[in-house]
Amino acid sequence: MQLTINDKKVQLNFGVGFVRELDRFYGLSNQAGVNLGLGLTKAIPGLKSYDTSVLAEVIQCASEPSVTLADVDALIDNPKTDVEKLFDEVLKGLEKANAVKLAVKKLKG
Repeated sequence: MQLTINDKKVQLNFGVGFVRELDRFYGLSNQAGVNLGLGLTKAIPGLKSYDTSVLAEVIQCASEPSVTLADVDALIDNPKTDVEKLFDEVLKGLEKANAVKLAVKKLKG
């Protein structure tokens, strides 16, 4: 999936690297400070409930080359952006990506 953010073409890659980045962003840590992951588990319900902050964070974590959260926020805040379509495209991209499609299927119930 490709987006134009701040006049630059950005590819969204929902691979293993995306999962690691999402785990850093949303992951739970135990008392010893070890990251337990679960980023995808926390992000999917947010996407399903149309939480725009989760959408922005997922896009930022998947972006290649990387973009700032402020740039993604500006994309979502732009009245010309069809936010509902963007949610649908991101969810479809997650459903097709080999690294995450099984987890997305299970989480979508």
